[in-house]
Amino acid sequence: MNSYRDIIKAPIITEKSSNLKLNNTYVFSVDVKANKTQIKDAIEKIFNVKVESVNTLNVKPKKKRVGRYVGKTNKVKKAIVKLKEGSSIELN
Repeated sequence: MNSYRDIIKAPIITEKSSNLKLNNTYVFSVDVKANKTQIKDAIEKIFNVKVESVNTLNVKPKKKRVGRYVGKTNKVKKAIVKLKEGSSIELN
């Protein structure tokens, strides 16, 4: 990975991930090749917070079709990041 910004792509803001903010937990879309240690370092450097734990999950591509053409969506990796007490991230 070239930089921390290449690892963390975007925050995932849904109703379910918004409810996790009460537990000081945030969800991010990350690079498919990134591991938990790289994700932890990137979050700590970009947002200047302390990370307690990182859980990851791989979302497999789904088959989609438009007319007679069949294709797949992109595969995605999500990271569920729990911050230590007193740390928070401001996402708009």
